[in-house]
Amino acid sequence: MAGRDEIVAYANELLEIERFPEFAPQGLQVVGAPEVTTIACGVSCSRELFERAVDLGAELVLVHHGLFWRNEPLVVDSRLRGRLEALFRGDASLVAYHLALDAHPTLGNNAQLAARVGATPVGPFEVVGLGCTIDAVPVDDLAARVADAVGRAPLVLHGSDREIERLAVSTGAAGHDLVRAAHEGYDALLTGEPEEPSAATARELGIHLIAAGHHATEQFGAQALAAHLAERFDLAWHYVDVDNPV
Repeated sequence: MAGRDEIVAYANELLEIERFPEFAPQGLQVVGAPEVTTIACGVSCSRELFERAVDLGAELVLVHHGLFWRNEPLVVDSRLRGRLEALFRGDASLVAYHLALDAHPTLGNNAQLAARVGATPVGPFEVVGLGCTIDAVPVDDLAARVADAVGRAPLVLHGSDREIERLAVSTGAAGHDLVRAAHEGYDALLTGEPEEPSAATARELGIHLIAAGHHATEQFGAQALAAHLAERFDLAWHYVDVDNPV
């Protein structure tokens, strides 16, 4: 058992949340029980996630995508009410880390995905992504590695016949960074979601795009952080996988 506030303070410092100001508070978003024995983690808030977490006995739920977003109305509708009721039923706290969890050099979504496909980070790409090197690999072979890692076949937009040696990794919805990745000399961008212009951009700039799903590419950071916290504070932890094809 460990104190909720001690766990949250440690995670906040570990992820350096002050470096990534956002609309919503990073860290504690819903206050529940002051003592924690079990963490449940998932990618995104949902009533299903919270109900399953509470059924697992979790006093703390850790997610990447929290309750609040700047493009949503500030009203407690039936969706938000149902989520809160599920947390309140189990007196469970909600902790959320967005960009800070993308960016962490070892526990972050980008670092975790890069490691799983055999890429070595050498520096930053954009705000939270990673620029990586990789032993020369055809794009379709790298796409197969991605599929094995995330559990689904990615969309591949071919840009040329060249093999990939420089790879930009930016999980989630980073298709808009394809032009910048090409201008910075990367052979491919690995992300979650493409954008409509991505196909033409890939062909015209000669850069590959591998898009493996927003949810799928961001499933590893929350797990890595939950496992780290569980080890440090001697807690149980569970990953709650709520299916999401996006």
